[in-house]
Amino acid sequence: MIAAPAADRLFEAPEFPADPNLPDLPQLFDPEWVWHNCQAQLPADYGDPQRIRIHHFIHNIGNSATVSFEVKWSDDLYLPPEYFVATTRRDGSLYLDRYPYDQRLPGLAPAARPESALRLVSERVLTVPARRARVQLVRYRPTYRAVLRHIMGRVRLYARVVRPADFAPFLAAYERSRRSGFVVPELAGHWAEGGVMWLAEVKGRNLRELIRKGKAPNPERLLARVEDLWRGPVEREQVRAFNLSSAYRRALRSFRHNLRDFDDAAPTLNFIEASLGPFVESWSPSTMAHNDFYDDQMLRLRDGSIALVDFEDIAPGDPMLDIGNFLAHLRWSGEFSRRSRAENSRLYTGILRDAALERFGWDSRSLAFREAVCLFRVCTNAIRHPRADWKDKLSAGLALVAERLG
Repeated sequence: MIAAPAADRLFEAPEFPADPNLPDLPQLFDPEWVWHNCQAQLPADYGDPQRIRIHHFIHNIGNSATVSFEVKWSDDLYLPPEYFVATTRRDGSLYLDRYPYDQRLPGLAPAARPESALRLVSERVLTVPARRARVQLVRYRPTYRAVLRHIMGRVRLYARVVRPADFAPFLAAYERSRRSGFVVPELAGHWAEGGVMWLAEVKGRNLRELIRKGKAPNPERLLARVEDLWRGPVEREQVRAFNLSSAYRRALRSFRHNLRDFDDAAPTLNFIEASLGPFVESWSPSTMAHNDFYDDQMLRLRDGSIALVDFEDIAPGDPMLDIGNFLAHLRWSGEFSRRSRAENSRLYTGILRDAALERFGWDSRSLAFREAVCLFRVCTNAIRHPRADWKDKLSAGLALVAERLG
């Protein structure tokens, strides 16, 4: 086991306020405890890692907390990264699992291991001549969802993994996405019992990266495509509408808990709550909407068309809130990215905002409120992807929210 001083150098542990119902919460950020429990699940010849990176911190205050880690070794060892998830619960349990095992995602391990992934694809999608599959982890939010890339010769698929109980709504959201004006990946197959859906690969360039490089698409193309989605039939009885109040209050509770000893943030948070609270309570869904619409959800294809690759939140919502969410993510990127990229994000914020106001004839103040409430939720990134300076980053984000409301 690495001695405590050496373990401390593996990652810079952020400090969060105590949760009385989760006395073991500090263990999840203790480098010595983390590495000791990771090491116990690795082959003995792996040796000491070069670094450990915190990916996610998911805190259901008073009930549970989960932290995911990426463990990396020096390049000359030629070892792949390993991923671990540590969890503590109100019942006193404390444990650490090695990826791909995830108690809430039973389909993840079979889809993540090359041998079983090849078998699943042959059974659920198509028989492939390849003798083996390569599996790449694209995205993973512990206990909620994962995205894997399955490569079998020339066949490339994306496997989307969700909780089995969420699979039927997820599949229904995919069908709704096909009514939009966006290009949508073709559904190749699914395994409902495991919560796995395979989608054909769509080759394109990530919209967020293009915007940051100053190669943003014409906003009219984006607005026209998402407008087609808004025009779809409102399925109020078939699907649960987006709950803005619940999302807002979860974020507010998190900020109140984590900033309770940070007096400098209290006036800003009080101002935001006084401004946004009445708006949130008066808000109601009006049409179908994406409900998580922003640049990282899309690709630009060679012919200039836009592909939508994330769609699970499509439900009754609010068109103006979709655009407000896009603007909020751009504004966050404009504040916290590197200088050149930040400038391009800030520039496109104004371009998209002006184009939306002109196209739809919206009231600018109404759009500002929606951008503010979405930015308020985006501020949870400072906690969900924590660094040692999370408190300063969160405070700066809340100041941006207050600026939009001022």
